[in-house]
Amino acid sequence: MDGKLLAQAREEKEDIRRRAVQTDRLRHEQAYARVPELKRLDERIAALVPQAAAAAMGMGRDLDALRAESLDLQARRAELLVENGWPMDWLDGAWDCPKCRDTGYIHGRMCTCLQALYEKAQTRNLSALLKLGSESFGTFDLGLYDDRPDPVSGVAPRTQMETVFGICYDYALHFGSSRMDLLFRGGTGLGKTFLSACIAREVSKQGFSVVYETAVDAMRAMEAEQFRREGTDLAAAAEQVRRMHGCDLLILDDLGTEMVTDFTRSALYELVNSRLTGHRRTVISTNLSSAQMARLYTPQLMSRLEGEYQTLTFVGSDIRLLKKERGLD
Repeated sequence: MDGKLLAQAREEKEDIRRRAVQTDRLRHEQAYARVPELKRLDERIAALVPQAAAAAMGMGRDLDALRAESLDLQARRAELLVENGWPMDWLDGAWDCPKCRDTGYIHGRMCTCLQALYEKAQTRNLSALLKLGSESFGTFDLGLYDDRPDPVSGVAPRTQMETVFGICYDYALHFGSSRMDLLFRGGTGLGKTFLSACIAREVSKQGFSVVYETAVDAMRAMEAEQFRREGTDLAAAAEQVRRMHGCDLLILDDLGTEMVTDFTRSALYELVNSRLTGHRRTVISTNLSSAQMARLYTPQLMSRLEGEYQTLTFVGSDIRLLKKERGLD
């Protein structure tokens, strides 16, 4: 999990708990003021707890008698609450999640409520970058790809993209056991970023940390951290680089649009190589052909990308233009 996002989720959970505790206190004050007997009943029920603990160890009163008394008191308490227009569990805690009482953990294990808050934090984080909206495997429209065979390859774009879609879907669905990295290659507007977003959405739902960066922003952060340039937020750049290296899934978009220098070549190789050796998964997309990439980047990087990544070739016509022509935007 991403420590920064988990901290955000825990902070949100703590805010929920504080509100629940305050609501519970106000409920007790209101109920005790209107029905003083409720306070006396709660005090008697609370007094039975240590007595029951002692009885369980063979000391003091009979345990069965204590249980019977506690049940009688609780029945009277519920009766008074209902008589005064409250639910019978009105004073049992105003928890948003009764399972963990809004602590976020049950016996040291993360509760589903905290997991859900973490997923929301991750979605917010990705939304700001990917503008996630309708991007999901269920909304990927293969009908936007031509079903006529390509005159050169003999393969219809729709057939090729069905294969690409299937690999991406399986990759996201079984991400936890995946040992594969993906390289998306193809022209502008063919669905590379869309399918990257689909993968990000599904993988983040499973609780894995996902970071999306354009190649431009990634290299800019690495340069800022390395050269400590004035006018840059060095702490933010360092955190951005840390997250790129440490996340479960890094999606690096639009490789080749960054300013390619000796430093960025070295930094990109180090990022790709460290993630491979650390068994952290990466999806890279580019508009460049293999030959164009070979002219820009080092043989070492090309060896990693061509030898370790599965290349998925995106084909067809610019989907954005097709949607505009068909009035689908």
